[in-house]
This record gives sequence, structure tokens and C-alpha cells, in this order.
Amino acid sequence: MITVIDYGAGNLRSVCLALESINVPWTISADPKEISAAERVIFPGVGAAASAIKVLQEKGLEQAIKDYVASGKPFLGICLGTQIIFNFSEEDQGTECLGLIPGNVIHFDFPQDEKRSVPHMGWNQVNFSKPHPLFKDIENGSNFYFVHSYYPCPEDKTMAIASTDYGSISFTCAITKNNLIATQFHPEKSGRHGLQLLKNFSTWDGTNNAK
Repeated sequence: MITVIDYGAGNLRSVCLALESINVPWTISADPKEISAAERVIFPGVGAAASAIKVLQEKGLEQAIKDYVASGKPFLGICLGTQIIFNFSEEDQGTECLGLIPGNVIHFDFPQDEKRSVPHMGWNQVNFSKPHPLFKDIENGSNFYFVHSYYPCPEDKTMAIASTDYGSISFTCAITKNNLIATQFHPEKSGRHGLQLLKNFSTWDGTNNAK
């Protein structure tokens, strides 16, 4: 059973429909006790960092997420669910986040002569730099779907396991630390590759041992 965190925003419906399509049981919860006791957790992502952190604090979910990750059980963050696990985000004039991964989340800043739309929206190639169980049966260089104006910059580059290029910027788009993995792209919107990643997550034991 996968528990999808409900923090009053996020792309809950798309994530749950994707899980349903691959016959993976799911439930939605905003109850800290249920989240702490869950088998697997997904933090989906659509929204802004400051408002998300505020809701997590008000509902007691901030500590529940930290306790859950500390338990060693599998955790998947998606898009905003990736950004809020870092120390700090530039969004909303600066937001202190959960601090599960050392590093910051920064805004796309292109040179004036480089005409790039922000947010970065649409399909883009993902390059795996390290193997991981969630990448099983997914070809390196596969396309995934992105919608974001900010991107993660981990302090420890060894935690980065995939990257993508948007114009002159190459950024980390998947990161892992022990039982935690997070993607800047949306697997639930990424067709067969995204569904395969979610399927892999549904059986992942929380280790980084690629098989």
C-alpha cells in the first residue's frame, strides 16, 4: 500500500490514477499517525514552497515526514515534493524547508541573450548518472515530463543520480539518500517510463542496491 500525502495542494488525482493503472493499492492521508505508520509514502508536487511548508507545519506533517524518512521505509518526492526536502528554496522570497537533503533550490536564471521560457514545461531527456532500483527497465536518456521554475542543487553531488539539460543549465533531476528518492520530473505524467518508475517504487525495499 502506498500512502499519498495530502497537504491541500499537489497533484493527488494524477498520482493516484497512475498507481491505479498499474494495479498498485493506494490511499490518501493528511493524518500524521497514518503517515508515520505507512508502508511507502509519496509526496506529490504542485504548488509553492512557502504555502506547502506552512500547511505541513499546521497539520503536524513536517515532523511526521521526518520521522517516516528516519524509519528507513521508502519515500518518493515528486517535483515540489523534491524541493521541500532541501534546506532552503528561493521561492516566495526564500523559504526554509525540511532539511532532509543538504542544499538549496534555486530559480532558473538564464543570460539575457538566451531566450528560455520559465517555467520549464514539457518533455525532456533524463540522463542517469548512477544505477538505482527505481530506474530498472527504463532506458537511459528516456524522456520525462517537467513543470517547474526552480531546481534542486544538492551540496553532496554523490546524492544526484540523474540530470537533465534545459538550455545552458544542466540540473539535478533525481536525488537519493538511503530510503529517500525524489524526482524533479513528474513520473505520473510521463507515460510508460513514469509508470515503470512508480511500479518499481511499489516494490522497492528502500536500499540503493540496483539489481
